[in-house]
Amino acid sequence: MTAPWDALREMLSHPFMAHAFLAGTFVALAAGLVGYFLVQRGQVFTGDALSHVAFTGALAGLAFGVSATAGLLVATLLVALALGVLGRRGRPDDVVIGGVFAWVLGLGVLFLSLYTTRRSGANGTAGVNVLFGSVLGLDAGAALVTAVVGLAVGATMLALARPLLFATMDEAVAAARGVPVRVLGFAFLGLVGLTAAEATRVVGALLILGLLATPAGAAVRLSARPLRALGISAGIAVGSVWVGLTASYAVPHLPPSFSVLAVATAVYALASAVSALRDRGRPFRPSVSDASATLADLHLGGSDVPDRSPRPADPSRSR
Repeated sequence: MTAPWDALREMLSHPFMAHAFLAGTFVALAAGLVGYFLVQRGQVFTGDALSHVAFTGALAGLAFGVSATAGLLVATLLVALALGVLGRRGRPDDVVIGGVFAWVLGLGVLFLSLYTTRRSGANGTAGVNVLFGSVLGLDAGAALVTAVVGLAVGATMLALARPLLFATMDEAVAAARGVPVRVLGFAFLGLVGLTAAEATRVVGALLILGLLATPAGAAVRLSARPLRALGISAGIAVGSVWVGLTASYAVPHLPPSFSVLAVATAVYALASAVSALRDRGRPFRPSVSDASATLADLHLGGSDVPDRSPRPADPSRSR
C-alpha cells in the first residue's frame, strides 16, 4: 500500500500537476477573499457578469488574432471598471449589471461568429478551454504568472479588508468618516475582474461564480466575525482546489473544474447544515449593538460608535 506522502510526491512529480497546484492555490486564495466581499456587498451578480465577460473577451482575442488570455484579461478589467463608473460610488446595482450583461452576451455572439468563420481552424479547442478551464494544461511560465497575479490580488484584498468592510456595512457613515468609498469601490471591482480572468484558467468561464461565491457562502454560515469568516472563505477555496485536483488525478476521467466545485459545494452544504443545527431555537436578531461590536472588532469604530441600546429612565425627569 502506498503511503500518503509517497502518493503526494508521485502526483507532484508530474509537471502538469505541479503547475496546476501552483496556479490553482493562489487563484483560489484570491477568489476566496474577493468572493467574501462579493457576498457581503450583495454583488454576486457582478461575478456572474464578469464570468461571461471573460468568455467574450477570450473570443474577441481569438477573433482578432490575439491570445485568449490577453483578450479576457483586458475585457474583464475594462468592464469591471465600467461597472464602477455606471454605479453609484463605484458600487453598481442589478440594473446596471443586467444591462452590461446583456450587451456583453450580444458581443459574445458576434465574436463567436467571427472566430468560427475566420480562425476556427487555427485553434479549435481554445473556446472550450476558456469555457471549462485548462488548469492541467498550464506550462511553467503561465502557472507562475497566474500564481503571482493571484498572490497580488490576495495581498491587496487583505490590505483593503478593514476599510472595505466598513464601507460595505454602512456606506454613508464610512464616507462621513473620511473613508474613500468610491475609490474603494473601483479598486474592488478591478480586483474582481483580475480574479475572474485568472480563475478562468482553473474552473473555466462558466464556473467562475462557483469558486467566487460558494466558499464565501459557506464561511458566512460558519462565522459571524468578519475577519475570521474572510480567512475561512479563503481556506475553503484553497482546500477545494487541492482536493479537487487530487480527485481529478486519482480519477483521470473526472474534469478538474467539476471536482473543485463539487468539493466546494459539498462544504457549503455541510456548513449550511451545521449553521441550521446551531441556530435551531436561537433565532438571530440583528441589532445596533451587533454592528457596533463588528466595527470595534475591525478597530474602525471603537468607542466612536454611538451606543443606542435602551437605557433605564432617569427618575429625576419624571417629576
